[in-house]
Amino acid sequence: MNILILGSGGREHALAWAVLQNPKCDKLIVAPGNAGIAQIAQCATLDIENGGSVVTFAEENAIDFVIIGPEAPLAAGVADRLRDAGILVFGPSARAANLEASKSFTKEICAAAGAPTAAYGHFTDAEAARAHVRANGAPIVVKADGLAAGKGVIVAMTEDEAIAAIDDMFGGAFGGAGAEVVIEEFMEGEEASFFVLCDGETVLPIGTAQDHKRVGEGDTGPNTGGMGAYSPAPVLTDDIAQKALDEIVRPTMAEMARRGMPYQGVLYAGLMIKDGQPRLVEYNVRFGDPECQVLMMRLGAQAMDLMHAAAEGRLGDAQVTWADDHAMTVVLAAKGYPGRYEKGSVIGGLDGLPETSSAMCFHAGTAERDGKIVATGGRVLNVTARGESLSQARARAYEMADRIEWPDGFYRRDIGWRALD
Repeated sequence: MNILILGSGGREHALAWAVLQNPKCDKLIVAPGNAGIAQIAQCATLDIENGGSVVTFAEENAIDFVIIGPEAPLAAGVADRLRDAGILVFGPSARAANLEASKSFTKEICAAAGAPTAAYGHFTDAEAARAHVRANGAPIVVKADGLAAGKGVIVAMTEDEAIAAIDDMFGGAFGGAGAEVVIEEFMEGEEASFFVLCDGETVLPIGTAQDHKRVGEGDTGPNTGGMGAYSPAPVLTDDIAQKALDEIVRPTMAEMARRGMPYQGVLYAGLMIKDGQPRLVEYNVRFGDPECQVLMMRLGAQAMDLMHAAAEGRLGDAQVTWADDHAMTVVLAAKGYPGRYEKGSVIGGLDGLPETSSAMCFHAGTAERDGKIVATGGRVLNVTARGESLSQARARAYEMADRIEWPDGFYRRDIGWRALD
């Protein structure tokens, strides 16, 4: 098969790495890709949020299968345009992608499905939102209703913080994503990620993970897109995962189908777990980043077969084969992230890193200039390793990170601390 992956981050590098291990892949193109992806696949310049452009590119390059990485093309309806053109695609329709693109939509679906989640209010007016905070107190969670690149969630520990978040969102800090705001009760517990594939009817669990959102060690400081992750998630036991499947995911999928928007693709359920009971924090309609990196490290070549089965409606016949292993990824970010940071700094030491089925450095925000790899984003590299235990995977990941020569970057030294403690 000729395969096209849309995206340019660490998630897409990991997807490309896994797809290339599958002998069914004859040719792989990634658009737009990054410097690391360019070392293993052909990269192409393409507006991935323009469905017409993607369809034309796929037809001109005889693409058999398209895998959509980020959420923005899904919300823009790129999967719909591909399906209309008769091109096989992995990813939900624009209507189904509202499970991530609109937090109020997700709350409405959960209410109809009876899926346990946080109590909430939905606001289009700043003063009404402020009044809700004053009435309910803190801690409380303020969310931009739309897509905000993983940064539109403020866990406010005081009323003043919540009011400031509301003012920022309605003031345009998150663009159109903050034109409407969802305010939720603060849920206590331990957070974990549960990943399933769906083909419109069948739901197939494919793994669990936990990530570290905060920029600082000990999970302190502002939220980020994720500073590291590991799989599996110890807190998501088989019993709790089954509860999440039966009480949250399957009822949601049934409600989506009932509304005429059957879901096809990967569904990432962020769960809060307390006293053995999971509640939904949020849905994402794509693989998490950096969770995708540890999932692909553990799934390997079968990942492509599973995504292909989901796209063709064959998940009922599919099975996931798991090794009894663990994986960890550590994010190297530019100094200053998630605030202001400089671009263009040179990264050394990459050539000597292992590239095996058990250790990879996935690129996120990188480019090649004058034969050198330079940083172009906030989160720049994901050193990822697999081991027989989490502590072994952790040791291998940090050994790789320590070999990278990048004075303008930093990384947390405590990824996995909850599970290891």
